[in-house]
Amino acid sequence: QVQLVESGGGSVQAGDSLRLSCAASGRTLSNYVMGWFRQAPGKEREFVAGIRWIGGTTVYAEAVKGRFTISRDNAKNTLYMQMNSLKPEDTAVYYCAAKESLAVVNTRRYDYWGQGTQVTVSS
Repeated sequence: QVQLVESGGGSVQAGDSLRLSCAASGRTLSNYVMGWFRQAPGKEREFVAGIRWIGGTTVYAEAVKGRFTISRDNAKNTLYMQMNSLKPEDTAVYYCAAKESLAVVNTRRYDYWGQGTQVTVSS
């Protein structure tokens, strides 16, 4: 089992920045990929970014390329996502997820999920 706890959400203005964190525990993550997903009201949960824990290979959704950066701290077992130039359409609940895999997967087929953290961007 992998336990995931997100933090760092909040309410900001368009153009502002936020950094989300996801603390992982329970297992060594060396064979895992980690992802950030988001779900806006009335919409399906969508992939935002993913990273291979070992090696750091990253994948981003087109909507966030150039604005969001996913990273991890191996020593702290923590996943991050720096979100810059936020837009109202980035408003959603953001979820951290983990999947035992050798490659980043941009579907919802992850094994473990956090409880989510709300990000609200006003214009």
